[in-house]
Amino acid sequence: MTEIMIGVFSGIFSGIGMGGGTILIFLLTMFTGLEQHIAQATNLIYFIPTAISAIIVNYKNKTIDIKLAIFVSICGAIGAVIGAMISVNTDVQKLRKLFGIFLAIIAIHEIYTLFKEYKEYKKRHNKIS
Repeated sequence: MTEIMIGVFSGIFSGIGMGGGTILIFLLTMFTGLEQHIAQATNLIYFIPTAISAIIVNYKNKTIDIKLAIFVSICGAIGAVIGAMISVNTDVQKLRKLFGIFLAIIAIHEIYTLFKEYKEYKKRHNKIS
């Protein structure tokens, strides 16, 4: 049941474009006890059907810049090979710490973005009043 809930929860985050894979890795390591390497590899397989689903929906809605998507995909594939080689040769504890730092950076960025948007909203709202 835990795995089903993890899949649904991370799928929802993937569908809304918030990095379901990041959530998936975190949940797999925290609630199922998987090692970081296995969770990351599982995420790569999980990514295929969720990405295909998102591509279909966004393609139908004409929200994909095809040229940019192809360019980024090629660069991403090269980066994925490099990242996989680094990951396989990195100690599990070090990898977990690096992943934690990555999540902290994302959280700080999101908080900063929300704060900036809030300030802009307040500025616009005060001008209208």
